[in-house]
Amino acid sequence: MTSTPAVPVTVDDKGDQPVPPITRRVKQRLTSRGATIAAVIIAVIWTVPTAGLFISSFRPEENLNRDGWWNVFSNFEFTLENYADVLVSGGSQSPNLGQYFVNSLAIVIPGTLIPLVVASMAAYIFAWSNFRGKDTLFVFVFALQIIPLQMALIPLLTLFVNLKIGEFHVLPPGSYAQLWLAHTIFALPLAIFLLHNFIAEIPGEVIEAARVDGAGHATIFWRIIIPLSVPALASYAIFQFLWVWNDLLVALVFSGGTGDVAPITQRLAELTGTRGGEWHRLTAGAFVSMVVPLIVFFGLQRYFVRGLLAGGLKG
Repeated sequence: MTSTPAVPVTVDDKGDQPVPPITRRVKQRLTSRGATIAAVIIAVIWTVPTAGLFISSFRPEENLNRDGWWNVFSNFEFTLENYADVLVSGGSQSPNLGQYFVNSLAIVIPGTLIPLVVASMAAYIFAWSNFRGKDTLFVFVFALQIIPLQMALIPLLTLFVNLKIGEFHVLPPGSYAQLWLAHTIFALPLAIFLLHNFIAEIPGEVIEAARVDGAGHATIFWRIIIPLSVPALASYAIFQFLWVWNDLLVALVFSGGTGDVAPITQRLAELTGTRGGEWHRLTAGAFVSMVVPLIVFFGLQRYFVRGLLAGGLKG
């Protein structure tokens, strides 16, 4: 009687979970000397412009207008007036970012959570429900990604304006509701496609066992699908959050450009001044706007990596 040779299995750095062979091979390739050198070069090229912007945000206005940021090494002079001007100064014509910062949070949080919930529900139905025309409908939803966003802005705005019940506007002009719905509509095709690929790979035995125990779709979705899909949900949440936070075009169209609803990106565009010479304010304001995205990315980084690799490494 011959015995089957055991497949070598290693454990991760914490020593508590087995690492599949293919995952180990991919990890070895990604940690080779050549990959490390390439990663360092890419990181430097990617970081230099951001570093220059960061240094410029602390340089006095006259220095910034006179020469480039690299001259800081020969003229070591810094100031906090740029940040004080952006964050503290008051008045109707001031560059204060406080109200716009709050507006961006009011836009980006629902603009991320709403499409995430709707897309995860749709992805579950496409993955684990059987109904006539499911595959055709899924292809249609996926094909919606090819429609340029710019082509849909005006028709969608017209729809929102004309959506009335008597004289009552269902989506009042210049409101957060229009922005939430617009970002949700533009996000759903890609979100459904990405989440469907992840949810469809959940073992069918888990779903069948829950059905045998009498669980309905709602119970399966909230107690099984959502907990097992956290990496994919977090990965897409980062993409959507960054997209909505950095968006200017959609916000200008649906917010009406008013300070009550306009996001921080609109104020950043105005900080350059009428002649585009207020770079000391713009550089400081840019880094203020980067604080929240950086917190979100680093806070969800481990889920982000797991979500990107999920389903692609099996062994």
